[in-house]
Amino acid sequence: MGREHWKRIWIGSAGNMVEWYDWFVYASFATYFAGAFFPDGNPTAQLMNTAGIFAVGFFMRPVGGWLLGRVGDRRGRKAALTLTVTLMSASAILIAVAPTYAVAGYGGAIVLLVARLLQGLSVGGEYAASATYLTEASDPARRGFASSFQYVSMTAGQIVGLGLQIVLQRTMSDDALHSYGWRIPFVVGALGAAVVFYLRRNMLETEVYEADETGGAERGSLRALWRHRREALLVIALTMGGTVAYYTYTTYLTKYLSNSAGLSKETATLVSFTALIVFACLQPPAGRLADRIGRRPLLITFAVGSTFLTVPIMTLLKHASSFWPALGLSLLALVVVTGYTSINACVKAELFPTGVRALGVALPYALANAFFGGTAEYVALWFKDAGAESGFSWYVAGCAAVSLVVYVTMRETRDLDLTRVSTSEPSTLTTAS
Repeated sequence: MGREHWKRIWIGSAGNMVEWYDWFVYASFATYFAGAFFPDGNPTAQLMNTAGIFAVGFFMRPVGGWLLGRVGDRRGRKAALTLTVTLMSASAILIAVAPTYAVAGYGGAIVLLVARLLQGLSVGGEYAASATYLTEASDPARRGFASSFQYVSMTAGQIVGLGLQIVLQRTMSDDALHSYGWRIPFVVGALGAAVVFYLRRNMLETEVYEADETGGAERGSLRALWRHRREALLVIALTMGGTVAYYTYTTYLTKYLSNSAGLSKETATLVSFTALIVFACLQPPAGRLADRIGRRPLLITFAVGSTFLTVPIMTLLKHASSFWPALGLSLLALVVVTGYTSINACVKAELFPTGVRALGVALPYALANAFFGGTAEYVALWFKDAGAESGFSWYVAGCAAVSLVVYVTMRETRDLDLTRVSTSEPSTLTTAS
């Protein structure tokens, strides 16, 4: 892979890291600011309120997927990526300055909600624009490897957020963190977004996009996407199990270890931080493996592992009484999830032609996340509040089982030519021969 390809991947990944830092830092610091925006009461109820707002952000992702996916297909991947980071910066600033319940009543919660809606709009387009850019900018024989950096950067954003949380936990009192310290990561996110905005303003467009002259006025349109509705449905189905598992073992893991396993917040954060570092390192080798043996073997391995191991892993995690058992189980879960995360970006991008690729990835993926990924934490807390916490583990396993059926029946996409079909022609890639 040449120097120019590496440069494009680096810039795309750096922006993605900041985007997802801002997105995940809401979840990782929720235990500290949950009480700031809602009346005193049941801590689990406060977390459910903040998790509900977290989930609402996901329901804006389809809107962002449609709007920014259209921008990406009609104006270019660079234009979409620049716009997404601008929206994310604005949302981070809003959260950083949002007034508390004691100052403005539910006014602060409304500001928080608006910020999450902006984040949902931004991330709804960011995933597809990033996935498309990383896939198109890479050597055809290394698309799996290159696209794996999407989850490297996403996870790196969470690692930075958790790392900052660890530093703040060790340098500030618990009262200070609950009072004002939780605002610091959002200020950092806004500053980081400003740097990435500059980088993206100077990034190069992909050759695949610049060389494509098909589609005309229908580029990035819902009409063009409708011609590829089978691929769009495939994206929803293959995303279902992966996104639930990913958010379970990343954003929700710290809360689960703290609220259910009884570990201290500091220990739970350190477990997540360490596990995510290993997880990020696993992505490129897994992506390279997919370039050699295909996408389906990794996807099937993930789905089988998640279907049959989720309940045992979550049960054992609930009884993990110290750092090392919790870390070992978390790593086992994330190794399984790697079969999905390392290649899902390129698999989805490979399903669509250039003129509708960003929208084709963005909208169905955002819909799947709105109904499954974004609600995972809320569903988990609902089961806990209802006294049936183990039900969530079965829910995760069930979602993985549905995706397993899709992985087994879908066709291999590794050797597909990204310029193979025009926007006006449907392709037939959804089922195995």
